[in-house]
Amino acid sequence: MPEGPEIWRTADKLNDALQGKSVNECFFYHEELKPFENRLPGTTVKRVEPRGKALVTFFDGDWCMYSHNQLYGKWFVEEAGDLPDTGRSLRVALHNDKFSALLYSASEIKMMPQDELENHSYLQKLGPDVVHPDTTVQHILDQYENDTFQNRKLTTLLLDQAFLSGVGNYLRSEILFDSKISPSFKLRETTDEQKQQLAQVSRKLARRSYETKGITNNPTIVEALKREGASRREYRHFAYGRADDRCYRCGTEIEVMDTGGRKLYYCPSCQSK
Repeated sequence: MPEGPEIWRTADKLNDALQGKSVNECFFYHEELKPFENRLPGTTVKRVEPRGKALVTFFDGDWCMYSHNQLYGKWFVEEAGDLPDTGRSLRVALHNDKFSALLYSASEIKMMPQDELENHSYLQKLGPDVVHPDTTVQHILDQYENDTFQNRKLTTLLLDQAFLSGVGNYLRSEILFDSKISPSFKLRETTDEQKQQLAQVSRKLARRSYETKGITNNPTIVEALKREGASRREYRHFAYGRADDRCYRCGTEIEVMDTGGRKLYYCPSCQSK
């Protein structure tokens, strides 16, 4: 599933193609959305906003479209009228004079009046967005210090969008690694200094991933590995996806554990406490 940085980059791509442009034609796969094939042409796309792992497309007038990619959804932007070479199922298409924005395989799509948006069950529960430029370290620290979350295990808490929105599986591993926090900890077991570190790292790595198209590793390490001819898989992350490879800090082999059916990668030496 795409995480916050990927959703923000998708929003950038969609805004480049759609923002300020009139919809010439559109397509909706689901029968309940078919009436909008007649309503939306002639309207202008005002903007596309990331909301956690969802996107909201605002049209002038009263309507907006909520979409969540879930596991398999993906947006493509093509020249007007072109289709990508994919075996996915088309769910939404928005066409203007220059571009076609095409949403494939997403399972959750809804049109709603804009004044009802904040009542959406997913959106109203979102915590601070770790990628949003207006989210500060203090906003994130407030969550780490909130009594509501203190008895939660960090491995599950970091995937809870009501805690911090936009964090997913790879950011979870990377945040814990860079903060030198054991994946066995509950939030209440961390010190004030560790909470501060977690807050700083949560924002830093989310923004870094957004700005670098998915790289969370330290830029100095990345550049050194590139000079050695390392592949993207080898230099992209500190720990995520690197089971049995050496930790870039201490040389210990990175280990992997299953938590709720999802893999978490960590260094047993650097993250021993």
